Amino acid sequence: MRNRRHRSRAVVATATAVLLGATALTACDASGGDSPAPKGPSARDKPSPKPTPTWDSTPDSLAAVGDSITRGFDACSVLADCPEVSWATGTDSGVRSLATRLLGKERAAEHSWNFAKTGARMEDLPEQVAEATAKRPELLTVMAGANDACRDSAESMTPVARFRADFEESMRTLRRELPKTQVYVTSVPDLKRLWSKGRTNPLGKQIWKLGICSSMLADPDARDASATERRATVQSRVVAYNKVLKDVCAKDLRCRYDGGAVFDYRFDGDQLSHWDWFHPSKDGQSRLAELAYRQVKAKDPKA
Repeated sequence: MRNRRHRSRAVVATATAVLLGATALTACDASGGDSPAPKGPSARDKPSPKPTPTWDSTPDSLAAVGDSITRGFDACSVLADCPEVSWATGTDSGVRSLATRLLGKERAAEHSWNFAKTGARMEDLPEQVAEATAKRPELLTVMAGANDACRDSAESMTPVARFRADFEESMRTLRRELPKTQVYVTSVPDLKRLWSKGRTNPLGKQIWKLGICSSMLADPDARDASATERRATVQSRVVAYNKVLKDVCAKDLRCRYDGGAVFDYRFDGDQLSHWDWFHPSKDGQSRLAELAYRQVKAKDPKA
């Protein structure tokens, strides 16, 4: 009995030693001998994808929508459009439009389009945008809002809520067809400052009597309380419009507002039309093109 128990214990000890040796061998094989075991792929080891740039400063095509300023109104002759000097799409070498600066003269001739209309208000923008989408531009410029403030009277200006709704509809119209097209939005010019600058010119004031921006320019020499209040009301509405442009644009990753650059720009006599002393001259159009080019090319645009 004692020998049997001894042999049984020996068998158990031997089996245990074999089992432990096999386990050690398996662990050694799994770890590659004395080297640490290879790690499996982890999120930390995977290369991070390169972020897609939200803004491309080198678009291949451009379309413009807006009002008389983008049509070059009164820049070449009295009460007439002159799209060849447009800040956005013009071909005049003295202006060097945004399209020319971005695309070069030859490409701009075939790959830029002007859908702006003199007299257009924000309510007209969705239709213009719809026309522009057919060309599938990589950049769309927007300059609109001056005519919403320039009405027969301050009371007839476009309400701010309506202005917002029309601009939002314009952006929806664009995005339904062109989700990746970039948008450059300019602020509405400082109409009160244009009145202050132009009222010293007798010829300009005669043209104003034909009905140009009556809400601001009517009775240009009047300085009574009523006239002062009227101009302040128009100015306040322009400021409100610009806030709408900024806010709506900020909700779209591919939209840039000019940060008030056009509103802040101090147009002088050489940069205003010598027919109406209100719209930009060729020189003024060139300055607008320069402002736009800086914003489109900027890494960090003006807020």
